[in-house]
This record gives sequence, structure tokens and C-alpha cells, in this order.
Amino acid sequence: MGAEISMEFDVTIEIPKGERNKYEVDHETGRIRLDRMLFTSTTYPADYGFVEGTLGEDGDPLDALVLLKAPTFPGCLIRARAIGMFRMRDEAGGDDKLLCVPATDPRQEHLRDIHHVNEFERLEIEHFFTVYKDLEPGKSVEGATWVGRHEAEQEIVSSVKRAEEAGAHGDPSHISDLKESE
Repeated sequence: MGAEISMEFDVTIEIPKGERNKYEVDHETGRIRLDRMLFTSTTYPADYGFVEGTLGEDGDPLDALVLLKAPTFPGCLIRARAIGMFRMRDEAGGDDKLLCVPATDPRQEHLRDIHHVNEFERLEIEHFFTVYKDLEPGKSVEGATWVGRHEAEQEIVSSVKRAEEAGAHGDPSHISDLKESE
């Protein structure tokens, strides 16, 4: 099997796997703030955060989930690579979620694209994002679908351009150019 092309970037974790508390980085102070506790009894199915220097369609940095064997902590920085993306829309519009693995974890090396992720694990993530806002007034999830690594990497590039055009804070220099990995 030959070399594959992959993009690497840093994900700042805001919410560890298994949490109901929704933490967010305050981009003015750099500190972690408790935004709210989820209204439903669901918990985050993976470590959840964002890619700095990007701007999603919702006006926030591009969201990212990182599949890990054990949860990390709010503020943890993980070098990651995208293996797919959960395209979803909520009451505010597009709210895509990158699905990532740590870039240097040999236990995750076999996960190269969305179809390499166990179907049940994908269903758990999908279920979480379709119900996690159910009891919150004025919030909703309107549609969602999985896409592969190529579309995820295209969205990262688009999100960097969106951030640059909007003058958003955050430095995208941690996002590698497409490079060969063995």
C-alpha cells in the first residue's frame, strides 16, 4: 500500500467524552467557561472542541470530535487528522462536526476515512447530535449526514478562508499543507 495524503491540525478540546457540561473557550480571555449543562440526559460521545483559525458556517470555529480511548480535559491541544465529517444544520444554519483521530496514535492508524469507523460508533455520534438539543427552548437539529475525509479537508480549507475574510482571531498556521504520510 502506498503513501496517503493527509492534513494535520490542532484541535482544542472544550468538552471531554462522557460530559453533560458544555464548556466553551472564551476567545477574549482564553479561559474555559461553563456555557450550560445539556438539557437532555445524553453525554458527549467523544472529546469535543474546535480547530483554531477556522470559521464554520455558524460563525464559530469549526467543531471537531476526536476519537480517543480515554477522555482528555478542557483546554487540551491534540494534533489530529480528519477522517470524516458530520454535516448538520441546526436552528442557526450549518453546524458541521469534523470527526478526527490523533495524528500520531498507532492504535488509530487504520482509521483513514469515515467508512473505517465502526457503524455502531457512527450511529451513536449521529444519535447524540440529533437529540442533544431536544429539550432546549428555541434549539433544534434539522438534518444531518456523514461525508468522508476528502470533504472534511475541503471544509477545513473553506473554514480557514472564511475566517481570514471575516478577520476572525486565531492562527491557522498549525494546519499542515497536504503532505505525504507513511
